[in-house]
Amino acid sequence: MTGPRPIELRLAGAGLPPLPRMAWLEIDLDRLRGNLAAFRAALPDGVRIEPVVKADAYGHGAVPVARALESAGVDGLSVAAFDEAVELRSAGIRSPILCLYAVPPAVVPAAMRLDIAVAASGEDLLERTVAAAGAAWRGDHGPRPRRALRVHLDVETGLGRAGLAPDRMALWTRRLATAPGVRVAGIWSHLQQADDRPRTDAQGRRFEDVLGRLAEARIRLPHRHLAASAGLLGRAVPAYDGVRIGLATYGIVPDDVAPEAARRPPASLIRPILSLHARPVRVTDLPAGTGISYGPTFTTTRPSRIATLPLGYGDGVPRAVSNRASALVRGRRVPLVGNVAMDAVMADVTDLPGPPVTVDDEFVLVGAQGDEAITIEELARMRTTNTWETVTAMSRRLPRVYHAAAVPVAVRTLATWRDR
Repeated sequence: MTGPRPIELRLAGAGLPPLPRMAWLEIDLDRLRGNLAAFRAALPDGVRIEPVVKADAYGHGAVPVARALESAGVDGLSVAAFDEAVELRSAGIRSPILCLYAVPPAVVPAAMRLDIAVAASGEDLLERTVAAAGAAWRGDHGPRPRRALRVHLDVETGLGRAGLAPDRMALWTRRLATAPGVRVAGIWSHLQQADDRPRTDAQGRRFEDVLGRLAEARIRLPHRHLAASAGLLGRAVPAYDGVRIGLATYGIVPDDVAPEAARRPPASLIRPILSLHARPVRVTDLPAGTGISYGPTFTTTRPSRIATLPLGYGDGVPRAVSNRASALVRGRRVPLVGNVAMDAVMADVTDLPGPPVTVDDEFVLVGAQGDEAITIEELARMRTTNTWETVTAMSRRLPRVYHAAAVPVAVRTLATWRDR
């Protein structure tokens, strides 16, 4: 066997427990911090960086990623669902947290207690949110929270899925300023297609128009934010008071960043932090004429050596890549053959030079090995989707091993969380 030290030895050397299966993700926290530093260097002083850690930090693991970002000095974090914010607070995350979608009115008192800010994107739910915050502030149903509910007003600038009407922003801002238990903490919008300059410019003008009208009415909101990853990397929009960096946090340049922008900082400086690894549970020699996997779409045409890797579409490797994807072993590409199953993919290692592959060899399905690399972008193209879906599809049941200074520092499995 060639390649890195076996995962068991690396974990044991770091005082961490063994993994419960022979497929796992590795997350490089040094690269995560390096990505954050690249964003800091590209932004004016005083602009807040508030990475998005929704969907389990885009499949990377929300709590360990949030802890690393907090220790690196981020100004806040953004999520989509209320229980994602609760998960972070329960893990001891103290940074400001913004829930980018409206929350059920029933959880408003909990949001106030936990100091979780919420977005206001539609008038009906905003009415109910204000009522719930007022009831909690009066102590109608229990102890009064110590903090008012922080609300960020979402402006409809052209995304077409959320946001308050621009001509209603002054009205709502004044109303919330006098509502008990509510504090207007910011104003924001979201771009529809950052690489479409006319569309993005139009959204930017609508946002500026709202800010201008509020300024004329002597209303100055404390936190204005519009740019997410593509807006920052493509330099399409101003940073205002803060940026909500999503996919780029994890070292992946969004699909809608123009190639010329991807070749200059900060896009050119960020590095992927995730890699997907496996070791075979079986390596065997099969005769010609053997069908591989369920409903065989691949049949050996010669004596073949086939390695079975214990991960599949239950882990984020979709059936759509059957007979199309590759894996790396000993720094070389080998084809994945047969239909991807829920828990298994098969690699044809017949042509690999040197000693026969064994169950001690480590395969890489996403990431680098030797001089070769398989990127998230490649896998996304193969499954005819975008990079966002590809990383967030990485199942929670895949163990995650977190590294700093090339040494494992934490392990997350379905059953346990352990750090050194």
